Amino acid sequence: MPSLNSLRAFEAAARHLSFTRAAAELHVTQAAVSHQVKHLEEALGVQLFKRLNRALLLTDAGQVYAPELNAAFDQIQAATARIQHASTTKPVTVTALASFSARWLVPRLGRFRQQHPEIELLIDPQNQLVDLRHSHADIAIRYGTGHYPGLVTERFFTEDLFPVCSPSLLESGDHPLRVPEDLAYHHILHDDGHNDWRTWLRAAQVEGVDANKGTVFTDSGMLIQAAMSGQGIAMARGVLVNDELQSGALVRPFDLGLPSEYAYYVVALPERLQLPRVAKFKDWLLSEAAQTRFS
Repeated sequence: MPSLNSLRAFEAAARHLSFTRAAAELHVTQAAVSHQVKHLEEALGVQLFKRLNRALLLTDAGQVYAPELNAAFDQIQAATARIQHASTTKPVTVTALASFSARWLVPRLGRFRQQHPEIELLIDPQNQLVDLRHSHADIAIRYGTGHYPGLVTERFFTEDLFPVCSPSLLESGDHPLRVPEDLAYHHILHDDGHNDWRTWLRAAQVEGVDANKGTVFTDSGMLIQAAMSGQGIAMARGVLVNDELQSGALVRPFDLGLPSEYAYYVVALPERLQLPRVAKFKDWLLSEAAQTRFS
């Protein structure tokens, strides 16, 4: 195969019948075009142009070769355009915990559509860790320590743990919820285990409350729904209940909150972030996080 540069030089010169105009189209010098065409003629062993004093004409071989190359370059251009169009219209696939997707991400997606109506989204909630190297996902929101080798990682949200409940429980029955010791008379709701409540009760120096009792939910969204319906007091993560605290659907009965050892991170493969649609979604996520007010 002759070099691509020599083929491009000949195809342009054949269309214009001018080395000068071909050079202007290709953004090179006239001498460079002339050199590339001469290199091509030597590689093919045929003369492609008749070089006259004030004119450039195609030889018989050149007249056969030029249309074929023109069609080939048109086909390459069309294929490139199709690939570029597909890369801009393919949805951005986002994977995140189901609880985070439902409680924080989904309520805000309308703002992204307003800013970027040309970008489609595919939200894929997953409670298992997704390997982005072997997945269709473009970007992920992870809850963890932030150590994700091979991925571009940006801290999204830090996290606090604290009790929340329905406002109705603050003045309920014979045992209103006034001080942490009152928890002994109320039902405790757990998120996938009992350790968070144990840690919080120890920090609050509360005795007489059995952290091993109560209902356990493996999904944070169900835990929050149970708390809003007045079924008990939940140990919640701040990001997941922030909107409910803002609206008054949930309240914090006590001021004490504990910083979590984990945080939320936006992660992606470096090559995926080179796609403009993925980069725009990542930037929007970080902007939304920066604008989130916490109660």
